[in-house]
Amino acid sequence: MTRFDPFREMDRLAEQLLGSARNVATMPMDLYREQDRYVMHFDLPGVDPGSIDVNIEGRSLTVKAHRTGRSEENVQWLARERPVGTYARQLNLGDGLSPDQIDATYADGVLTLTIPVAEEAKPRRIDVTRVDSTQSVGSGSSERQEIQT
Repeated sequence: MTRFDPFREMDRLAEQLLGSARNVATMPMDLYREQDRYVMHFDLPGVDPGSIDVNIEGRSLTVKAHRTGRSEENVQWLARERPVGTYARQLNLGDGLSPDQIDATYADGVLTLTIPVAEEAKPRRIDVTRVDSTQSVGSGSSERQEIQT
């Protein structure tokens, strides 16, 4: 007696129809703000660090990497789910960042980009000074004067 598994059948049909397009290389990313910088983590397991390319053009940040697969001819693949090929991700950076100061590191399969907030975009406190005025408002004057309260 054979059991029918609709999910396995759907996987089989998708594999036949889509082939390798189903295993498109993805680049998951985490992004958070930490004080006055933004930090991005890209998961790139098995990627040769020499294949990682981080580019910035204007306000557009592009991250590319390439993972090669095993190409042994004398093996019979039973499962091959790890995507190979070129990974790419493009992000638009806001005006409040310093793209010329991006720091990139790669460790344990994770690419980390640190982007500082631009000085002009950092919150700052503006001191308010009290000015005591001894001038009174005169009639017929076209100049701006402070009113004593």
